[in-house]
Amino acid sequence: MKKLAILLLPIVFISCQKEIEPEVCPGGCDAQYYVSSTNAELRDDGYWHVTHIGLNYFTIKGNLTQLNPEYVINGVPLVEAAFDSDYWIIMDTVHFVTPMYSYLGWFSDNNFQNPIPIGNHTYDMTILANEYAPLNIVGYQLSPHMCWDCPYTETLLGTYSKYNYTPTQNIIFDNEMIGDTAHIYIRTTFNTDLGPREVRNETLNIIFE
Repeated sequence: MKKLAILLLPIVFISCQKEIEPEVCPGGCDAQYYVSSTNAELRDDGYWHVTHIGLNYFTIKGNLTQLNPEYVINGVPLVEAAFDSDYWIIMDTVHFVTPMYSYLGWFSDNNFQNPIPIGNHTYDMTILANEYAPLNIVGYQLSPHMCWDCPYTETLLGTYSKYNYTPTQNIIFDNEMIGDTAHIYIRTTFNTDLGPREVRNETLNIIFE
C-alpha cells in the first residue's frame, strides 16, 4: 500500500495597517475674512457698510490657519481662497445714437473733409453686452463663448488667491452702486493637492453707501 505524504505549508498571515495621514491643520482649520478698507464698518445688522469715497473698489482680506508642514511644498502652503458674488454689472439701460456715413457719400466742402451723414443708428447697450460680457464685482466675466460643459469651467467662475495665508481680493464699487446690497461668497480650501482636505465657506454681506 502506498502512503500519501501530505506536505503542510505554514500559513503566514500578513497584517495590513492603514497609514494614517496627518491632519490638514493642527488643531483645526479656520478662515476669517473682513473688509479692510477704512471706509467700511461691520454693524449689528450683520452687514458691512461700505461708503464710496471716490475709489472704485474696496478690499477684502483674510487670515487662514497654517497648514501641517506635510502640506507645505518648498515653503508654499497649498491653500486657496475663491471669491464670487451675486452682483453683476450689466450695461442694459443706456443707448446712444451715432450718425452713419456712406463710403462714397456727399461732403459739405470741396476738400472732402466734412462728410454728410446718410442717417442715424441707435446702439443699445444690450447689444454691446454680447461683446462685453456681464462683469461680476469680484473681477471675472461670463463670456458668451464659455464652454459650460467643459471640466475646467468651474475654475473660470470666480477669482482666486492662492498659496498664502493672507488672501486679498479687490471688489468693484462704482458710485452708481450706492444703495444696493451684495453678497460676497468665499470658499477656502486647505490642501489643494492629493490627500485629506478641509473646505470652509463664508459669506460677507455688503451694503453700498
